[in-house]
Amino acid sequence: MEMILATKSTIPIIGQLASVMGWIMDGIYKMLNVFGIENIGICIIIFSIIIYALMTPLQIKQQKFSKLSAVMQPELMKVQKKYKGKSDQVSMQKMQEETQAIYQKYGVSPTGSCVQLLIQFPILMALYQVIYKIPAYVGSVRDILSSAVTSITGVSGYTDIINKFITDNKLTRVQLIMDGNKATSNSIIDFLYSLSPSQWKSLAEVKNFSGFSDTLNKTAEEISHVQSFCGLNIADQPLTYIKAAFVGGSILIAIVAVLIPVLAWLTQMLNIKLMPQPDQQNDDSQQGAMMNSMKTMNTIMPLMSAVFCFTFPVGLGIYWVASAAVRSVQQVIINRKMDKINIDDLVNENMKKMEQKREKEGLPPQKITNQAHQNVRNINKIEKGKSNTDAEIRAKKVEEAYQKAYNAKPDSITAKANLVRTFDERNKKK
Repeated sequence: MEMILATKSTIPIIGQLASVMGWIMDGIYKMLNVFGIENIGICIIIFSIIIYALMTPLQIKQQKFSKLSAVMQPELMKVQKKYKGKSDQVSMQKMQEETQAIYQKYGVSPTGSCVQLLIQFPILMALYQVIYKIPAYVGSVRDILSSAVTSITGVSGYTDIINKFITDNKLTRVQLIMDGNKATSNSIIDFLYSLSPSQWKSLAEVKNFSGFSDTLNKTAEEISHVQSFCGLNIADQPLTYIKAAFVGGSILIAIVAVLIPVLAWLTQMLNIKLMPQPDQQNDDSQQGAMMNSMKTMNTIMPLMSAVFCFTFPVGLGIYWVASAAVRSVQQVIINRKMDKINIDDLVNENMKKMEQKREKEGLPPQKITNQAHQNVRNINKIEKGKSNTDAEIRAKKVEEAYQKAYNAKPDSITAKANLVRTFDERNKKK
């Protein structure tokens, strides 16, 4: 059973991020209200654009790591193939050293991709919380319902009355949260926010609420205006409008309702198509199986979103469509930026960042050890009958990037560390 909760999320980090995003969402609503626009659907679209625009730097970092990974992958596969079937401690240690040498060679961390995903995950979860629990985070919407909530909770036995109404109208997405033997005010907000215009009318006709039917009708008019989007109520399900079309409802509105899941599928497929796809240059069965699994997931996920959109609130569908559309535009821009980036410049940039970080921490410059150099040479060793010129050129340029990273200002920690390194190397030659 799906539930909409007016109470805010209490999950650490996600809850705090959701509160900040809710403040942004409420700010957007108030800003639009200045221009006479009171519409949650438009707020969701603008909100999605702003949040994903702010996440662009994280996306660029993720794409840079992916670009380097595509270059590193053949070398990593060679290491895996070299030690395939060897499980002894010495072989495992050498495999780890050679793998680390490759990452060190390109100036990246093996956990680089995971870090970006870990940062993005709570942001996306918080974003979902805000969209799915509008009254909890958008105070302006909550205020519209406050008068009706006060009137309802003032009626003796209101909990049983609301529960009966929920059962009679088959409102499966709402479940009252109890405080003792009474439903909480937040639960009543959940209940009211989920109502369609026709259900608001039925609620005002409940005998026990006849004393404040005018309040309910006025609230219904205000909230329906706020929830209206292209003829749909964002709290309703697209499936509701489709069913209504078979019993005399508007066919045009049903077509608009069908467009929500269709666009959810289409925009997510477009987003996937725009994402850089890894090259399938190896014949490794494990890698091939992973690629096939990824293709299957990329096909199924958009279809699942479309199916869910039929039974989820229209507002959630609007968010899925808007966010996927924004990500697609974002991806086009990032792709153009990434196409202009040279791998060697990217490696050099990573080297400089790593050395600057080490210098701030008071550590000497990082360098590839003699063993690491030898491991990399072994990895890129020319096979019989095959040319490895590109790999050699790239390795040479990477070496140059390391040398550039060693350049430091006089009297800096890095410069002093370089003097020590040079002294050690001369002693080894004697």
